[in-house]
Amino acid sequence: MIKKEHILIIILLIIISAFSIAIISLNSADNNTDSNDIYREVLVNDSNETSGTVEVIRNIGNPNGKRIAYVVGVHPLENETHKTLVKLLPNMTNLNYCYDIYIINVTEDIGYYGDGLNNYENPGRQNGQNLAQKYVYPEILNGNYELAIDVHSNIGAYEYKTFVFSPVKEGKSVDYANQVAQNCKNITYYAPPSTTSGPYLTIPLNENGIPAFYYEEYSFAPQDVKDEHMLELINAVDNLNF
Repeated sequence: MIKKEHILIIILLIIISAFSIAIISLNSADNNTDSNDIYREVLVNDSNETSGTVEVIRNIGNPNGKRIAYVVGVHPLENETHKTLVKLLPNMTNLNYCYDIYIINVTEDIGYYGDGLNNYENPGRQNGQNLAQKYVYPEILNGNYELAIDVHSNIGAYEYKTFVFSPVKEGKSVDYANQVAQNCKNITYYAPPSTTSGPYLTIPLNENGIPAFYYEEYSFAPQDVKDEHMLELINAVDNLNF
């Protein structure tokens, strides 16, 4: 015959086990916030589209958060900064928002620094802008995004080397870019006189209700400096209030 105290011990063990299972389940659910299903999707890889391809890494960060788009590859000579974002962002945890990275891969007339061409004359630059306009712009416009950031780099001809700016003079994109700069030690707000890619992506996005601004990094900065600056950008964007 089982003694009364043995029955109480068994009941107590059952209760403890139930609580333990519940706690493990809750912790598992919390961890899944950042271990959601990130996946890569090809948007265009048509053999007839000889100037390049377009793909997207989707669902980075918090799948229940508001959505933000990053764009890289519009100007192919600036690829080291593009690679920096693609390397860092998908591996970050505890993000507030959900991110997609649109990746433009120009394959025709990429060129290289020092080839004798002015960067603005490089044919690959126009190829990237065309791909952005044709494939990335409609995806972001119809993708329920709160914000888009177009990532670029420069050869140091501007007053500042690492900066953010909006291609339009007023609106939410100006406010968001200014907030990012205010929360970054190494990133300032500086608007160059003009941008060649604006009419292909960031300007029409702003004009149609999607705030969009640029991030510019110095092309020849050491990689550890690029990493530091990119992490500042990512964290500042992730702490914006929409």
